[in-house]
Amino acid sequence: MSLLDRHRQAMTDFDRTVHLVRPEQWDSPTPCTEWTVRDLVNHLVAEQLWAPHLLGGATLAEVGDRYDGDVLGDDPVRAWEESSRAARAAWLADGATSRTVHLSFGDADASLYGWQMTTDLAVHAWDLAMGIGAPQPIEDDLAEELLRVAGPIIEASQTPDILAPPVQVPGTASAPDRLVALCGREPR
Repeated sequence: MSLLDRHRQAMTDFDRTVHLVRPEQWDSPTPCTEWTVRDLVNHLVAEQLWAPHLLGGATLAEVGDRYDGDVLGDDPVRAWEESSRAARAAWLADGATSRTVHLSFGDADASLYGWQMTTDLAVHAWDLAMGIGAPQPIEDDLAEELLRVAGPIIEASQTPDILAPPVQVPGTASAPDRLVALCGREPR
């Protein structure tokens, strides 16, 4: 499947999981030890808010700090729905995946950015599900594709300030378990 298909799949999984959050769960812990459920969703909403700008050619300096802090307001689910809809539209624009985007480490192909966002959506859908006690949301085929395409990027990003060290899992572990373990999570 193409990047855009996998992005849609990961976004759908995250969306489905966000809609399972009960009002009393927003302050619940997640496997991202410094983030509550609300913090995690805030992170993903902010990422989605950035996407239209970056895909439109804006630099980090041009976007500035407008998405720092709380971007959820009083309705986190609505903030997710609106930001994800805008991000998805930006990804579906003609030529979006073949553009150059300005990222924190320099200019990059938008497809690399797309795979990073897709991986983040999938892994954080898992984090969110674990935080609220929902079923593991990552589909096997998506996890296999992310391991193949994004696995080397994840391995290269494993520094203490970006990702936790990988967790060892048996070779018989499911693809979703291998993916989250690669990203420093203990599969459950």
